[in-house]
Amino acid sequence: VMAGKELAIGRGLGELFALAAALGLAGLTITLRMRRTTDMLPAILFASLFATLFALTGMLWDGNSLILIPKDFSLSVSLGVFQVGLGFMLYTAGSRHLPAVELTLLSLTEVIVGPILAWLGADVAKVENPKGGDQGRLASSEDGVTDAYYFLIFNANKKSITADLKSEKDLAIVKKLAAEADVMIENFAPGVIERLGLGYDEVKKVNPSIIYAQVKGFAEDGPYSDFLSFDMIGQAAGGIMSITGEPDGRPLKPGATLGDTGTGMLMAISILGALYQKRETGEGQRITLAMQDAMLQYARLAISDTMKTGKPSARAGEGVVTGGNAPMGLFPCKPGGSNDYVYIYVNRANNRQWHRLLEVIGRADLIGDERFETARDRFAHKEEINAMLEPWTMERTKAEAMETIGGGGVPCGAIYDTLELSENQDFEDRGIFQWIDHPTRGKVKMPAWPVRMSGNDVKVEPAPLLGEHNEVILSDWLGMSEEEIAALKAEGTF
Repeated sequence: VMAGKELAIGRGLGELFALAAALGLAGLTITLRMRRTTDMLPAILFASLFATLFALTGMLWDGNSLILIPKDFSLSVSLGVFQVGLGFMLYTAGSRHLPAVELTLLSLTEVIVGPILAWLGADVAKVENPKGGDQGRLASSEDGVTDAYYFLIFNANKKSITADLKSEKDLAIVKKLAAEADVMIENFAPGVIERLGLGYDEVKKVNPSIIYAQVKGFAEDGPYSDFLSFDMIGQAAGGIMSITGEPDGRPLKPGATLGDTGTGMLMAISILGALYQKRETGEGQRITLAMQDAMLQYARLAISDTMKTGKPSARAGEGVVTGGNAPMGLFPCKPGGSNDYVYIYVNRANNRQWHRLLEVIGRADLIGDERFETARDRFAHKEEINAMLEPWTMERTKAEAMETIGGGGVPCGAIYDTLELSENQDFEDRGIFQWIDHPTRGKVKMPAWPVRMSGNDVKVEPAPLLGEHNEVILSDWLGMSEEEIAALKAEGTF
């Protein structure tokens, strides 16, 4: 009887141990996945199967040794299946917000061109001057105290650490961070980063495999290497403004920040390419990109026109620089506001879309009319086509025109302004706009990363307050203890 009781107690303890093992190892897996280790599926499977083995065999302690008792087999199987299922469930929970890229990125950038990789889950440590921080924090702030919406949009998902780069102690900490980083990016004025002792040659000594990225206005080996630059300067010198505007008007700057954001996109892609190469070779590298050079990528269509004609590509207003087409352009809609227009474009490769458009606007009688039967004919009679379309669009709102024409199989887009887009519930429902809870701004709705990835769902986190993550970065990146961090603070560092 005593032996039976001991076995029963032992069996119960064995199954409790099995369940605890499964829960504990699954919890550990989630913790590791939420930090920096991604390939943990084998670990969670092993943990679940190991725990299941305990349950299926009934491994017990009889007072002297471990024995196997295959009693209550169905109960053991049920518990084992439960544990495996629990492991997968917890694994999935830990995977839901996994980053698309797992890397540490040290950012010494200001204004807009900084790391876009933060949107994909990279652990980005943004180094800021303790006196005021990034220029963008307060440059367009309403009260000169609260972080600007501008800063919130361009610095979401990053962490902030303050460092006075003129202080040897602070500079030494930044060098230690560089030694631990997978990627370092900077966009200081030409020559500044080298004078600080944080140039590629110096950083490579402490971190040979680092991906070291630099963005400047102009190429370091070009004639304007020492020139300063901003977004609009890059667009001017890179040809973008020369192809923007009305044919008989002056060059214009596009509303989009191609110089900053466009350059940042190209740099982010290049960093990912370098990381992929590093995975194969184990070697890091230096990446440099000039705004002027980057703009050429966004002017390729116009450059192709120059290649064909041997002349500068002309401005085409609402058209395209490579030539005419009809119908193509803006058509006014009711009630006649500054953005009450719809853009209509009919493919010139064949007549299908042209015939669809005629059916949509109730002019199917013109199908086959020799005046409009080829793209060349339509362009020659574009004024007649425009005169035919404008009365139709002016009787409808831009949304109605877009829904009718677009629904009829013809490319068409309403000119939506930024307020209309911000208030469009569809974008919020799909996560293109997301709400954040900012420490000083409160609830704010802002645009998120628009790319939807089935294996990645990194939610938007608020832009950091100045120096908000000093302790976190020093602890996570450098392994500093609370006492060491407190000592740095006492010394006036950070």
